[in-house]
Amino acid sequence: MSDRARWNRYRSELCEVPSLGLSVDPSCMGHPPDLLEKMGPELEKAFAAMEALEKGAIANPDEQRMVGHYWLRDPSRAPNSELRGAIEDTLAAIEAFAADVHEGRKVNPEGARFTDVLVVGIGGSALGPELVARALGSTRDRLAVSFFDNTDPDGFDLVVDRLGARLATTLVVVISKSGGTKETRNGMLEAKWALERKGLSFGPRAVAVTGEGSALDVFAKKEGFLARFPMWDWVGGRTSELSAVGLLPAALQGLDVRGMLEGARLCDEATRGREARNNPAAILAAMWHFAGGGRGQKDMVVLPYKDRIELLSRYLQQLVMESLGKEKDLAGNVVHQGIAVYGNKGSTDQHAYVQQLRDGVPNFFATFIEVLRDRAGTDAEVEPGVTSGDYLLGFFLGTRRALAENGRPSLTITVPDVSPRSLGALIALFERAVGFYATLVGINAYHQPGVEAGKKAAAEVLALQAKIVAALDATPRDVEAIGSAIGSEDLETVHKICVHLAANGRLRREGDRFARG
Repeated sequence: MSDRARWNRYRSELCEVPSLGLSVDPSCMGHPPDLLEKMGPELEKAFAAMEALEKGAIANPDEQRMVGHYWLRDPSRAPNSELRGAIEDTLAAIEAFAADVHEGRKVNPEGARFTDVLVVGIGGSALGPELVARALGSTRDRLAVSFFDNTDPDGFDLVVDRLGARLATTLVVVISKSGGTKETRNGMLEAKWALERKGLSFGPRAVAVTGEGSALDVFAKKEGFLARFPMWDWVGGRTSELSAVGLLPAALQGLDVRGMLEGARLCDEATRGREARNNPAAILAAMWHFAGGGRGQKDMVVLPYKDRIELLSRYLQQLVMESLGKEKDLAGNVVHQGIAVYGNKGSTDQHAYVQQLRDGVPNFFATFIEVLRDRAGTDAEVEPGVTSGDYLLGFFLGTRRALAENGRPSLTITVPDVSPRSLGALIALFERAVGFYATLVGINAYHQPGVEAGKKAAAEVLALQAKIVAALDATPRDVEAIGSAIGSEDLETVHKICVHLAANGRLRREGDRFARG
């Protein structure tokens, strides 16, 4: 394609949202110029489904639930006054609690001000808060933030060691809708254990974000947590960043939570229009559909050209893959839908895999995230008239051009800066695109049966471990003897459990045999 043809296509297809300074450029996707017109009927169904969802329809039929994360940034759209009041009251309570902590009206049991916040969660209860903390945080945060986002003992120790003496002035925020998520439960108990080893109480340093009446809610009442904030069944974990899940940690950091909500609200407004060419989320969904043939045949490589939004690809992995990775469609047919997402920041990681993107297997499309503002302060020149940010732009445009010249498709999303408004807008943009795409391919984007299957399998492993430990004594036995003793033919899992327990000093190993002691 000539430079003039490329310019004409870019100019005709660029979709801009002036209220946010956000734009979506699909001109390098290689799609037919009339793609959006041809997809008109399908996109109209997606628009109608989104409108019904926002009005309170049962958009998650498998669980018979409404899907209301869009109401969080515009409570006036909630279907009844009770929900509107709950959203508004929760936001006010979050802001009031954060102000009390910042101003020293809420302190630790020894009367000292909190210096840190430790967020305990997993999946959507950690990925969103981590993205926001990295994107918007600074050394001037009111509280420094750390995370327990796995059930890795060494990871827990690393965070606790970094906190050091500040553990005593750390506010622990535990996030779990059901209170039954084992990774989060483990993280909470590890935090409790770390504090109690130092002679410090846990409950008066803790806050819960959970469902009313959940196991965590009950525990929080019993332990005397400082506060409890709600998680509603109409907000899924992967779309919960603009609920108490994300707003509470951000407010405690001292970040502008209303700015994030405003950015998301403005993006929602811009993506309600039914003229697809002017709807950035509809454009994303249509391009995803085109690139993957409506079957996810190509992966999405997310390349944010900004250190602050390095975690965006991890955040989008869950949002996109958990929402769209489904075995069955809404009619019960086996379809195996989904879009694989991976990526990392530019320009650092283009040194790692752009060689393959340009010359290797053409099984992807790239999504570039461009940030216009280089830095908050005065720029330094690394060459006469040239800054580091100029180089970053050069690497981005050069990589984009190199991919296009070799027939490798890409989208570009541009935001003016990394600010609360822009980040809120990006979160909303991808949430809307996921919703539209799910309708295009006929799946339920708001449940996660595969995740539940994984949790069930993990519980079965732990039950098997208990049987193994109970069956063993001081006499070493090989794996087949252990399997026979507990009535299990899953000898591979038996072996892995025994090796793990032996590595951690909980069993004795003699060659291929295991015993207690």
